[in-house]
Amino acid sequence: MAPVADRLAELLRTTAGVDPPVRIRAWDGSEVGPDDGPVLVVRTRRALRRLLWRPGELGLARAYVTGDIDVEGDLTDGLRRAWKLDRSRPGAGTPNSLPGRAVAALHALRLGALGLPPKAPASEARQSGRLHTRRRDRAVIAHDYDLSNDFYRLLLDEHMAYSSAYFTRQGQSLHDAQTAKLDMICRKLDLKAGMQLLDVGCGWGSLILHAAHRYGVRATGITLSARHRDFTVARAAERGLTDSVEVRLQDYRDLGNQAQTFDAVASVEMGEHVGERLYPSYVAILDRALRPGGRLLLQQMSRRADAKPGGGAFIEAYIAPDMHMRPLWQTLRYLQDAGLEIRSVAAMREHYARTAEHWMNTLERRFDEFVALQGEEVARVWRLYLACRRLAFEEGRMGVDQILAVKAGGR
Repeated sequence: MAPVADRLAELLRTTAGVDPPVRIRAWDGSEVGPDDGPVLVVRTRRALRRLLWRPGELGLARAYVTGDIDVEGDLTDGLRRAWKLDRSRPGAGTPNSLPGRAVAALHALRLGALGLPPKAPASEARQSGRLHTRRRDRAVIAHDYDLSNDFYRLLLDEHMAYSSAYFTRQGQSLHDAQTAKLDMICRKLDLKAGMQLLDVGCGWGSLILHAAHRYGVRATGITLSARHRDFTVARAAERGLTDSVEVRLQDYRDLGNQAQTFDAVASVEMGEHVGERLYPSYVAILDRALRPGGRLLLQQMSRRADAKPGGGAFIEAYIAPDMHMRPLWQTLRYLQDAGLEIRSVAAMREHYARTAEHWMNTLERRFDEFVALQGEEVARVWRLYLACRRLAFEEGRMGVDQILAVKAGGR
């Protein structure tokens, strides 16, 4: 009987039409494939069952996060090779086609891997209800952000900024690059002492705390996460900023019912979670929250026209369910349709790739601590996510942009 690794390689050839992009090591210890680069370790027959029942990205992700498959070596390089393979394979031979699935089932039978579909990993999101209802949005935000404050303390910089940094020099620390990003936002908003700033989707308060401390503004943040609110309120008290910083547990839609307006409004990597149907209303609400002549700063992810709006099956299932990205020009059109004047657009794609690399390095260096906090499955989800995210920005399939707009009516 042929070694298992040879059968796995043949399975890939018949379904994808090409040789394996990485070396494969099977559960019987046999290996096949190129000697350079990472090694894909297929630990169990269950990995094949996952791929048979859910061919493609989601099946691979489930196999990876549960440990049914692993990667020895550079995970990002392995993904880079796999995506290159995916782009090159002929569509008629993919595992999702009927002939492809039949061939895959035959190989799985020969390898003793046929069986019922394995249970989905516990860390996979299970959202329900109509898309972008308030209840569902709260559940989605809780899935992504409420792992624990300690988890994000390990991963992020001292600002607790969970968004792209802005690097101004080689060798710059992540914290200094996040400080540069916060300063850039504050300068673009032309913040001055006594002004009122609103941050929609304020996270752990990095922007409002920085703006209150360094620029003397009165800063208000809104969030759907009680963990975010409690953390930011406590940090404001520690820094003597209680009178300058307010954090509300509030849905952005409720802003439309309030008469209060602000000198400046920011929303940093929150607009991706609004959804396409509600995005015009989101922009209109931000516009209404601004005083005439007030400035709006959006930092928001975008995508290439041929990329998936949600980032792909893995990210949609494990990290950011219901996320919707669009090409930059479409977002600009929504802003202009609301009557906002676009003043500047700055692309930050390469900065997000470097930010993700910093997060990856932290995760690898302190992996055992992440496992102790959330378990190995969640730690493996984040290892895969950060590698995918870094590569998506490096290859230009995803971008992130800072958009500065001004409300009409100012002097």
